[in-house]
Amino acid sequence: MTKILLLGGTGFVGRHVCEKLARLQWRVTVPTRRGATAQHLQVLPLVDVVQADVHDEATLTRLVAGHDAVVNLVAILHGKQADFDRTHVELPAKLARACLATSVKRVVHVSALGADPQHPEAAPSMYLRSKSQGEAVLQRATSEGLQLSVLRPSVIFGAEDKFLNLFARLQRVFVVMPLAGGSARFQPVWVEDVAQAIVRCLQDRATIGQTYELCGPDVRTLKQLVQLAGRAVGANHGRGLPIIPLPQVLGRLQAWLLELAPGQPLMSRDNLDSMRIDNVASGQWPGLSALGITPGALAAIVPTYLGRQGAPGSSTRLVGMRGKFIPP
Repeated sequence: MTKILLLGGTGFVGRHVCEKLARLQWRVTVPTRRGATAQHLQVLPLVDVVQADVHDEATLTRLVAGHDAVVNLVAILHGKQADFDRTHVELPAKLARACLATSVKRVVHVSALGADPQHPEAAPSMYLRSKSQGEAVLQRATSEGLQLSVLRPSVIFGAEDKFLNLFARLQRVFVVMPLAGGSARFQPVWVEDVAQAIVRCLQDRATIGQTYELCGPDVRTLKQLVQLAGRAVGANHGRGLPIIPLPQVLGRLQAWLLELAPGQPLMSRDNLDSMRIDNVASGQWPGLSALGITPGALAAIVPTYLGRQGAPGSSTRLVGMRGKFIPP
């Protein structure tokens, strides 16, 4: 039986990957520091939730041992430089060492559209620089035998996303939408397509050594995406709220104030920095079609979840048999 270690498996993309691997009857190990965050996975057959800190290298090495492949989904969108380095650079370095030490060579790494491991210093944000450096770390390990596939998705949408759901919720309570970076361009990709791409990489050894840009068929500005979210939830009688563009200075001031608020910020200055380059396919790398996947379209999928009754972002139902929670 194929055994997969799924880092970041409790998150938005991870739950979809778990479902697909469970259907294949593959055994999946999902580490998490808090077992309560993985309750939605424990209904799936052959999914073992392990309480562990993957940032501890000795623990990570023990986790890697005995698996056939590792998928790395661990990522953050907000934080200080040290946070980005720890998550996007140091963890891949620890993973590479753990894989080489245990002879578990196969790794599927989910990076980000816009990452450039050849020129990480050229990236406009801490997020993209650290993503680029993390790729570079893993690419260097291929010279020692690491069998790497890299996926670079654009912004990911789906029923539990924190992107379109956020703008939908805001338009249910605001009168107008002040928006910074409204002209930034994105090529959003459906979470199901990203999960399927990960599975295809695990199934097909021809994907070893390849990098794929995961993008949907639609290129939209941030303003257009906000308008789409507003229309889907019926804001302003189905027209979406009026959008007030913010100049760069006011946009950065707004982002700074949001960073000071308790909890995860809705927007950060680093997010704005990332939007200085378009988040669309470069055409230099193969995409979903090379993996045999026809990408889902925004207009067909977004209304199916934002237009539902109840709060936006409600979780999709997971069905199956109860898995196991393994204490430390």
